[in-house]
Amino acid sequence: MPHSLEWSRAYTARLSESDAAGCEARSAELAQRLARETAAGELPFLSMPYRAKLEVEMAPLTPRLKAYKHMLVLGIGGSALGARAMQRAFAPGQDGPGHKGPWLWIADNVCAEQFEALLAKLSPSETVVVCISKSGGTIETLAQYFLVRDWLKAALGKCWQEQMIVVTDERKGYLREEAVRYGLTALEVPDYLGGRYSALSAVGLLPAAFLGIDWQALLDGAAEVARPLVEQPESIARHPSFALACWAKALEDHGYSQLIFFCYIPQWAAYGPWFGQLWAESLGKDGKGVMPVPATGVTDQHSINQMFLDGPRDKGCIFLTSRNQAQGRNFGMDVPEQWAWLRAKPFGSLLEAEALGTRMALCKSGVPLVHIEMSDTGPRAAGALMMLLEAATLFTGWLMGINPLDQPAVELGKRLANARLGAGGYPREEADLAAYLAAPQRKESF
Repeated sequence: MPHSLEWSRAYTARLSESDAAGCEARSAELAQRLARETAAGELPFLSMPYRAKLEVEMAPLTPRLKAYKHMLVLGIGGSALGARAMQRAFAPGQDGPGHKGPWLWIADNVCAEQFEALLAKLSPSETVVVCISKSGGTIETLAQYFLVRDWLKAALGKCWQEQMIVVTDERKGYLREEAVRYGLTALEVPDYLGGRYSALSAVGLLPAAFLGIDWQALLDGAAEVARPLVEQPESIARHPSFALACWAKALEDHGYSQLIFFCYIPQWAAYGPWFGQLWAESLGKDGKGVMPVPATGVTDQHSINQMFLDGPRDKGCIFLTSRNQAQGRNFGMDVPEQWAWLRAKPFGSLLEAEALGTRMALCKSGVPLVHIEMSDTGPRAAGALMMLLEAATLFTGWLMGINPLDQPAVELGKRLANARLGAGGYPREEADLAAYLAAPQRKESF
């Protein structure tokens, strides 16, 4: 059975089916844009032209990775979220008792305490380090690189280069210069492939390969979803990603400010933050956008779901389930009488019932909801879902009239941080910082 999107409760409350008509009328225009930008190589996450080269490079690299017990990934945002989602979904043993490896560690924040704890407990001789930055100049990642490089040098001497891999731009940037200077193994982040669209490239697939995840299946699932868009862009109006984009545009047009991503595939819960970055960083521009709110079933039924059901009527929902999840062990026949209805049922039946109950409750509360049901929860299915959501994000941006591939506001924060650290070359940011810090403060103790 294929994966499916169920639409019967998508156009409810303030939405109606006619809201999609305006978007569908633009399908010919967007089809032309899709054909043009794909041909120009500007949408590599769709066409994946890098795949053949990556397969060649990964063939000798994968056995080399297996020699190490640990992989330490240095990366932030799109350089980390996809790898973490894959690890939690397909190599979850690390999070449970009795795990014997391999271990993936992701340093995706500026926390001196956590970083020191990692370096204190990891053995350099048993650790391969992967430093990921498309630009090669992400300050948080470079700062970690400098410290880890010293850590490896202190333990391994001149052999440190053998245990450092960089994933960065093919031609430019500081990390590429380091790769050339020290002869480091380097994999490419292709041109036009932004971090939040890069999980299905070396960025996410190198850690996946280290963990023994079938990364080829991830690519196969994604390619299957992308193929109609790449080979027949004129068919865009019939693609589920475009339908999802039309619905998302209708949400914004009618004043919905939040989009819940409610994941009832527990092992896929980390795909919620991955989707959150994809959607927010792509579409939050020019005063526009619908805020993504990742939620995990059933955990969040007992927390933020109260706001979803009885708070402001400003939320739509993508509701994710799978029809073939593990059922686990059965309840015994000695379950107390007041719970007799559980007898002989599998533990997994509780998840299915709770998902249905929450979905119905959201619909009864007037939340427009698209139900995505996956036929299974393997890597191929995950690749398909990731491509569906990436394409939907792209098309939503086009319908909104914004560029879904840049992140100008994020860059401002980076420039201000660099100015604060004394990087030089940021006169406007330095002036803004001086004015900001000179403003009188109004503090209150607690």
